[in-house]
Amino acid sequence: MTVRGYTARQRNYPTICYPGLVGTHRTKQGKVMRRRPSARLLVADQDNRVLLFRFVHTGGALADQDYWATPGGALENVETFAEAGRRELFEETGILVEDVGAQVAEREFLLQLPDGEQVMAEERYFLVRAANPILSREHWTSLEQEVMADHRWWSIHELASTDEVIFPERLVAMLASLGLEDQEKAASAGS
Repeated sequence: MTVRGYTARQRNYPTICYPGLVGTHRTKQGKVMRRRPSARLLVADQDNRVLLFRFVHTGGALADQDYWATPGGALENVETFAEAGRRELFEETGILVEDVGAQVAEREFLLQLPDGEQVMAEERYFLVRAANPILSREHWTSLEQEVMADHRWWSIHELASTDEVIFPERLVAMLASLGLEDQEKAASAGS
């Protein structure tokens, strides 16, 4: 996996690329693999802590998997990535914003869904600032209620030093490319 930056004329955000994923992908049965476009949200508080949800799968194809990931989800109908990001932010956190802003990163990779289907995931990331760290579960789907076991606001230092499974795997590099750093670390460096 590599992180590549693009020039201002192309893109000014990192793309996380996985070697060997260029082109059409097929399932073991030879069928063309479905693409799953989704919006992911890098939700940061005033101290640059990033919100992650803990996913614990107790059954199905992902049984016994336990990991932390950013809020977000698949596009519905004819949504744009930004529209899906705004909707997912509200549904998963209760945070309502007019606009999630410009896309800041993207990645593409093979993903296995809870029902066992393998898809080519296409994720676009948006940076959103949260004024209030209090979240709402009021709009969660039944699947989210089943698998989303916890949430936590992580400092960048905590993300860099944890043994927990974090998705995306290169989250710390992605945050660094956006200029986010721990407020405590920045304050101590300025002393």
